[in-house]
Formats: sequence, C-alpha cells, structure tokens
Amino acid sequence: MTKGKIHSFESFGATDGPGIRFVVFVQGCNFRCKYCHNPDTWGRDKGMEVTADAVIEKALRYRAYWGKDGGITVSGGEPLLQIDFLTELFKKAKENGINTTIDTAGEPFTFDEPFISKFDELMKYTDLVMLDIKSINPKTHKLLTGFDGQNVLEMAKYLDKLNVPVWIRHVLVPTVTDFDEDLEKLSEFIKTLNNVKKAEILPYHTMGIYKWEALGYTYPLKDIDPPTEDRIENAKNKIKI
Repeated sequence: MTKGKIHSFESFGATDGPGIRFVVFVQGCNFRCKYCHNPDTWGRDKGMEVTADAVIEKALRYRAYWGKDGGITVSGGEPLLQIDFLTELFKKAKENGINTTIDTAGEPFTFDEPFISKFDELMKYTDLVMLDIKSINPKTHKLLTGFDGQNVLEMAKYLDKLNVPVWIRHVLVPTVTDFDEDLEKLSEFIKTLNNVKKAEILPYHTMGIYKWEALGYTYPLKDIDPPTEDRIENAKNKIKI
C-alpha cells in the first residue's frame, strides 16, 4: 500500500475544478515559482503520510456537498511527483464513483520510462487535468520556475493525443508574463489542442508573501502589484477559446 506525503486538505474547494471539490494538497515540488503562494509545500521530506483509503474515507464525508459535478482534486505541491500514490487514490475514487481532477504544473512529465507508463495508467482514472502553463516563453518560464517548461508543453500535446479533458491556467504577472506577444503565442498553442475545455487567466496576487517571510525566504516579486482590470480583460480576450 502506497502512502502519500500530504501537506493539507480543503473540504470545500470552489476554484479547484468543476463543482465543489475536496482538495488534497500534496507535499513536494521542484519548481520554485517566484510568486508561489504555497512555498511551504516545496520540501519533499515534510508532510504527513496518508494512505489512499484514508483520503477516500475523509473525502466521502463531504460528498453530499459536491453536487453532480464535484469530487476530488489533487493539487500541491506537484501531484505528479507522487504518481504511484495518485494512481492508487484515483483508482479507489473511481470505485466509489468520484470525479477526479489533477491540478499540476507538469514539471515531472517525461516520455522516459517508467514515468510514461505510469502516467498512461493514471490517465485511465483521471477525469480532468488542470494544467498550469507558467509561460509559453522558455526564457520567462525558466526565470519564473528554474525550468524552461518545454516538457510541460509536450505534456499538453500528449494529453490531447490521449483525449483527456484539460483546463489551461495561466498566472498573469505584470512585467513578467503580461506581454501581448506571449499571450498570443499561448493562444495559438491552445488552439492546436482539441481537448482544452477552458482557458483561465489567474491574476497575480501577493497573498502568499507572509508564508515566504515565515519561512525566512525573500519574496522576489515584492515590488510588483497585481494586474489592472483592463490587463486582465485583455489577457482573457487573448486566450479565449
């Protein structure tokens, strides 16, 4: 029985997929996003060890609130770093008729074995992937996360090949990701995919600064304000599907 390293749970997630969701935040992430609002999930040696059965049991307490669209979302941290646990959890979720969603930035994705075979198996039990594309520009992606993100785009194309429903998410950061040229390239990329059901702009915010400070980290974007309403609308219009 595989145990997952879990950071925390949220009982009534309203922005983590369709309907009301029971959200599992896993521990561990290799990206170091400069605007991350969960830097306390980075360390892979932290978190509580929990079995898939225990998560399902906990989630089912809230089933009455999910409606026809709700279910379980696994977020993070980076869920794909715990792909064995995630697959076991989603198998058990489907046995209980639960909708399953992954909220991921795609960092671990590779066509190398054993990952790709495990990924194929996981997708059999996955109803939706919410894929966060930090930037279509590899230089900007590396500046933001430490990685160029090209494998994330490969993952998006592979999910299209598998016909797994996807929501694309993009955080709009003034002076960093809010450039019309990059937004237009992202839009062009999304249009090549037939499985994208929604494309969302998430306005950058500074609500995670206190976590950085509590951990003794220096927040690198402290001089950047959230985007204006007109820039948010501009971005939404650029990537509208």
